[in-house]
Amino acid sequence: MDIFKINQKTMTEKEKQQRGMLYQANDPEVLKDLYYCENECYEINRIPPSHREERMERLRNLFGRAGDGLFIVAPFFCDYGYNIEVGKNFFANTNCVILDEAKVTFGDNVFVAPNCSFYTAGHPLDVAQRNRKIEYALPIRIGNDVWIGGNVVVLPGVTIGDGTTIGAGSVVTHDIPAGVVAAGNPCKVIRKIGEE
Repeated sequence: MDIFKINQKTMTEKEKQQRGMLYQANDPEVLKDLYYCENECYEINRIPPSHREERMERLRNLFGRAGDGLFIVAPFFCDYGYNIEVGKNFFANTNCVILDEAKVTFGDNVFVAPNCSFYTAGHPLDVAQRNRKIEYALPIRIGNDVWIGGNVVVLPGVTIGDGTTIGAGSVVTHDIPAGVVAAGNPCKVIRKIGEE
């Protein structure tokens, strides 16, 4: 569907958000879901480590989809939860942040090191729009068998292909293909997996 042919005046701000259009981020419907998730993350992060299964079950209920083998080390933060889909054997170390204004999809066997962030939300360069709390959101897709090193930031609209490793400290500003090692700021392909 062509988003330019949609009558934006009949759409809610939430619908605009989910379609990748500019939307009003302080709309009451948008904020209601955001505040609910903020409270859920607060409660989940307070569950003691000795009750890991309880924590994982609360996260499964918060997410849009979660496969078997989910394990996330506290603290963890996200904006909505229901826009996050993770496959089997997903592991995220401490201080993972997912701003899931749009869909964030992780494949099977994804490993995320500490202090990684996934940002679907963006803001206009136009100061007047930005000051009116106008935002947009673009989905992030992480393939199967991906390893993301510590302190990595993944920006809106990025896809990372299957079997890829992202080096620590990278800022991923554009798509990264399957089967490569990539690192840097901005993140660039260094070599194919298997090459010396």
